[in-house]
Amino acid sequence: MIIREMKKEDNAKVKEIIQDSLESLGLAIPGTAYFDPQLNDLYHYYNHLQHANYWVVEMDGEVVGGVGIAPFKEQEEVCELQKLYLSPKAQGLGLGKKLMETALSFASAYYAKCYLETTHELIAACRLYEKFEFTLLQKPLPGSDHSAMDAWYIKELN
Repeated sequence: MIIREMKKEDNAKVKEIIQDSLESLGLAIPGTAYFDPQLNDLYHYYNHLQHANYWVVEMDGEVVGGVGIAPFKEQEEVCELQKLYLSPKAQGLGLGKKLMETALSFASAYYAKCYLETTHELIAACRLYEKFEFTLLQKPLPGSDHSAMDAWYIKELN
């Protein structure tokens, strides 16, 4: 297993993992990452933002998941943890934890807080965020793009 920065040639596989995951949960709907315009070229999206990055995790030479950090709207000291997805064969192996550690380590160099949006239906994901000391919010931060999400978390970074 290796975690590395995303390459341009990873675009199609990462999009497939994200969309397949959302489809399997009945979340291939407007207001989710499924329809994000940047999904066709995540490499370009993250590489043209300041203090942003996307990492993929490989098993046996195959990309099986990833996670991103990007600035959140106009709030200078807040980043957003984005698009943390794993293919089914990569779930339950601790890879989500490793991706979180990578993303949060990067984020703490540039931001004071990390925000994320998800849904309560993703029980394992919500547990992971709580293990990393994210606090559940009552409502999204202003500027949220994912209207179908119903769980919003924030974490103070060191």
